Amino acid sequence: MTAPRALIAEDEPLLAAALEHALRQVWPDLHIVATVGDGISAVEQALALRPDVLFFDIRMPGQTGLEAAAQLADAWPADLPFPALVLVTAYEQYAVQAFEAQAVDYLLKPIQTARLQKTVHRLQQLRQQPLPATPALDATVEQLRQLLAVPGLASAIAVPPPRPLLTVIQASSGPHLHLVPVSDVLYFEAADKYVRVLTAEREFLIRTPLKELAAQLDSEIFWQVHRAVLVRASAIATVMRDEAGRLHLQLRQRPEKLTVSRLYVHRFKAM
Repeated sequence: MTAPRALIAEDEPLLAAALEHALRQVWPDLHIVATVGDGISAVEQALALRPDVLFFDIRMPGQTGLEAAAQLADAWPADLPFPALVLVTAYEQYAVQAFEAQAVDYLLKPIQTARLQKTVHRLQQLRQQPLPATPALDATVEQLRQLLAVPGLASAIAVPPPRPLLTVIQASSGPHLHLVPVSDVLYFEAADKYVRVLTAEREFLIRTPLKELAAQLDSEIFWQVHRAVLVRASAIATVMRDEAGRLHLQLRQRPEKLTVSRLYVHRFKAM
């Protein structure tokens, strides 16, 4: 068996160095392939390097450790085992009970050697009994979905405060400023540095990040169906499954189809 490989995502350099040093002491065979300081880089490096273990800080710039893990699980190749996930947190009140309920391993800050040894022992046992790739990935997606839905947990680890719900989108186009009623919008899609705002007749571009936008929309009206897409639920006409098992949405007033990511397929179950 090859030496295990790990990726650390921690935005505080001293804490990242301390965790790396502690891991070298309790798991000498472990190879740290990268240490990054934000959730976006964590996803990019994990996809590029394919580590066996992830140590994700729960609160990082850009997106939380939970959000980064969910994005990674959605993008992970279905034929490969998903890395073992260890969440690192200082938020004991909300996090520990939630993580234990979903059988997700965790470490509390500051890292204690005895607790780290327990985690390492569990990870080593998992390596001796690998799970099939697809069921393990499906189980991880479900764990993360349940964690993201835990009352109080998301608000405890999220950085920005809640904002009032939007009723109008302001979109610039040359010298003109368009006021687009949210009630006219069928879906939002992140694209490079912009977010596309799609109505039945037109498309507008805004610079507000999709994550920030989602916090100002009614989640019962606009469903997240992909990390880059929010869609008006009432605009969905049909849900189709392709030969690979992926779901796609056909809207009532738009010709394009929208792909549903693994993390959100639970929304589309026959009633």
